[in-house]
This record gives sequence, structure tokens and C-alpha cells, in this order.
Amino acid sequence: MLKVLIAPNKILSEKAKQVKKVDKKIKKIVNDMNICLEKQKDPQGVGLAAPQVGYNLQIFIIKPHEKEKAQIFINPKILKVFEVTSKVKSKKKHRKNLEGCLSIPKIWAPIHRKDRILLEFTDINGNILTKEFSGFHSIIIQHEIDHLNGIMFTQRAIEQNKALYEETGEKLEKIRA
Repeated sequence: MLKVLIAPNKILSEKAKQVKKVDKKIKKIVNDMNICLEKQKDPQGVGLAAPQVGYNLQIFIIKPHEKEKAQIFINPKILKVFEVTSKVKSKKKHRKNLEGCLSIPKIWAPIHRKDRILLEFTDINGNILTKEFSGFHSIIIQHEIDHLNGIMFTQRAIEQNKALYEETGEKLEKIRA
């Protein structure tokens, strides 16, 4: 079974390479990634990028909810980000959702992500698709695309001047203001 790499690991800071062809090898990697993501319980993962399991390839899977089937994204590219209306923005602005990462265990931060994106990607059958994603799906996709570009969510926290929190037992303690 694949193991999730923990930061600092060189591959986590490298830009992933494009997949030239969706063949048996790529399908096996995706299958193994799916098994690996399913096994993540503390915390339960909602996304996994190929670099996190040692493959420097532009592939990630997301599984926002336990009962959902994992969605596969190969060579993803954000075509457009949508600004939400001011009415919706004001509600979302106060949201305190914390983002975490399987490669940086027990660290959390309130990262600002776009609520809606238009994405082009290749599916597991080699088809190039364009689809809009919003809400939690959009957030996870942006996090995973960051992985493909060698960017960890802690870097985003620093860029956005956000606090980092460490999980200690049942509590979260601020480790960076």
C-alpha cells in the first residue's frame, strides 16, 4: 500500500509533471491512491495528490464525503475563478473552516480559497472535460492543485497572514499568529 509522505520531503515542493497518456500504469497509480485515501482515518482525508504518495505526476483524487465515490483529476487546470456576490461573500467571510493536510499532520489553518472555479482536466478514460466546482469541492481541488505545484497549505497561510494551529489532544493551540 502507498504511504503518505510527510513534510519536509523534496517531492512535496516540486512541480509535478504532466501525464502524457492515461494507460494501465496511471490507472494502477490512481487505484492505489484511492486505497490509500480510504485508509486515512485520523484525520480522514478528503483529497490526495500523486506527489503526496511519491509520484511526481499531475494527478489527484478527491472524496469530499465518506459515501461519495472518489473523483479523479489528471492534468487539471483552473480556467476561471468566480467572485461570489457581496451578499454571499459576507456570510462566507466569517466562516472559520480550517484546512489541514495528510502530509502535515495535526496542523490546521483558515486558508482563503475561491468558492467557485471552472476546471479543465482529463478523466481516467483519457477524456478532457471542463466542469464547474463550488463549495467544499472547489476548496479541496485548489488545495490539491497547490500540491501539484509544490505548494503546501502552510505556505498559503503565511502568504495570507493566517494563524497556524496545532492539534494537541482535543484542543487546537495557536503556533503562529
